[in-house]
Amino acid sequence: MFAAPAIVAAGTTFTCTPTAVWDGDGPIWCAEGPRIRLAGVAAREIDDSCKVEQPCPKVSGKDARDRLVLLLGGPRGMLPTGHIVVRSEPLQCQSQGSAGGSRTAAWCRSASVGDLSCAVIRAGGAVQWDRYWGGHKCRGANGERSR
Repeated sequence: MFAAPAIVAAGTTFTCTPTAVWDGDGPIWCAEGPRIRLAGVAAREIDDSCKVEQPCPKVSGKDARDRLVLLLGGPRGMLPTGHIVVRSEPLQCQSQGSAGGSRTAAWCRSASVGDLSCAVIRAGGAVQWDRYWGGHKCRGANGERSR
């Protein structure tokens, strides 16, 4: 039996090399162990539902997932669980603590797309979730404000 991935403590900076994606806001499975729920955004579930009291984007769950997958280098296959396999450059992430279950809420950025939460909003796969957005500022790949 496998142990559930550990939650990365809030405030901790960590590296995530994405290996698989479930839907438009995560979880993103990291080669290093954590499973990330992108901080500050909401996307439809794969079955196209939206949770109560959560913003609900117009795009389907699969379309949202596919937009995130493209930001992470494109699909490389599918696992038996339905997760899309990706091979992406490492992300630098800042944990916001538990996102429920075995997921870590995190703000992540990569050299090519910058702030991943902001990039998935720009790509149309998710919407900003004000409840969790706080004072977050979008930063581009070079660290400059992009939104």
